[in-house]
Amino acid sequence: MPADSQSSADVAVENDYDLFAEGYTAVNETSLINAYYTRPAIVNLAGDVIGRRILDAACGSGPVSQALRDKGAVVTGFDRSAKMVELARQRLGDDADLRVADITQPLPYPDGAFDDCVAALVLHYLEDWAGPLAELRRVLKSGGRLIVAVNHPIMLPFLERKTNYFETTKWTDDYDFDGQKATLTYWHRPLHAMTDAFTAAGFRTAVISEPPAAPEARELFPEEMAEFPSGAFLSFLFFVLEAA
Repeated sequence: MPADSQSSADVAVENDYDLFAEGYTAVNETSLINAYYTRPAIVNLAGDVIGRRILDAACGSGPVSQALRDKGAVVTGFDRSAKMVELARQRLGDDADLRVADITQPLPYPDGAFDDCVAALVLHYLEDWAGPLAELRRVLKSGGRLIVAVNHPIMLPFLERKTNYFETTKWTDDYDFDGQKATLTYWHRPLHAMTDAFTAAGFRTAVISEPPAAPEARELFPEEMAEFPSGAFLSFLFFVLEAA
């Protein structure tokens, strides 16, 4: 499957969360993959965040922001979807610092404004990581952390056996979010392309994590988790990056 060239504007049209924001939010409030896998993994990687200024990049309806704020962080968030920002404001309150902004464009924050950034399940929508990573590095203080969650690079070759793992490849998948249909477009890239992009943007890779689901997942999702005795399964890959 050859890689296709595409502008950031095209990507924005393809992955228009305004069209299914309510359904996506409803499904992921209690889903295994989001509520009991991704969010706990990010919170665990973030560790002690009391008093830390954290930017939630592409925050969606705000569940990660809420989890980090509950742990004592001072959280700011943005998302390209105005509807998602509206839902995040309903969750976090009118006084929350939430903005409509595009991760592929200059961000509306000063240099070194944050101790940490979280980019959860957003970079895999983008063909070009250079600009977004440069902006996230710019708004981080020196020594700050960027916590990233992306599609695991083994997933597309596993699903589509003819895929060349080493090529940056565009692919799509169809979803039903609580009755709202959606087609999402992703970009597969090999692990070395990810870490090369992080290094080029001024980050040092401190952690690469393939975490298990939260302990309670086994009781809540017995059929799904029966396939994974250790609790670990391949879905997303998590990084903790340090700003040089």
